[in-house]
Amino acid sequence: MTPKNIVIESEKRGLNIIGICDHNSCENVISVKKSAQNMNLNIISGIEITSKEEVHLLALFDNEKSLYSMQQIIYDNLADTEEEKIFGDQVIVNENDEVLGFNKKLLIGAVELSIESIVNSVHELGGIVIASHVDRERFGIISQLGFIPEGLALDALEISNKNQIQNFSDRSFPIVTFSDAHWLKDIGRNYTNFFMERLTFDEIRKSLRGEEGRKIEI
Repeated sequence: MTPKNIVIESEKRGLNIIGICDHNSCENVISVKKSAQNMNLNIISGIEITSKEEVHLLALFDNEKSLYSMQQIIYDNLADTEEEKIFGDQVIVNENDEVLGFNKKLLIGAVELSIESIVNSVHELGGIVIASHVDRERFGIISQLGFIPEGLALDALEISNKNQIQNFSDRSFPIVTFSDAHWLKDIGRNYTNFFMERLTFDEIRKSLRGEEGRKIEI
């Protein structure tokens, strides 16, 4: 899952937009963006954050300043790791797939931040926050809490299995599906159609909200 391989596979699968959302880190996002500069592929900057309740949340941003501000909030609330032999090398690479360094945070762990705190921080930075794979038995907001807290300002719910959409359609949130790819072969296995005028972050937000004729479809 190197930058070059990700963008090549994404174009091969006919995708127009992909989100790069590593666990609790964004240090490889810009490398993927640079790798895709001469390709017909838009890269959305993101992070998949594990809250202290062990709920996965996708945080998506329109600019590097907000992205790195969110990463700093995460790093300030995430333990370090000295157990590379157990967790493996957490590499930081450039757009040419060359290793620049290694991340020393416990990226597989949970941050010491509540769901509400994370959602509020993402929105304060102008981002979009989506509850990840809510239909799964692990790390989804339903499986971890049993419910979605009243008043929690999520922008959407993401499901892994399209056949599960009927189980969540009565909730007051847009429903999306993504590939959640950890391996190249899984890129594009699930996707959401966004009906919009331009490939921009603002248009994605409008599509999720159903504003001005924009919409989503899975």
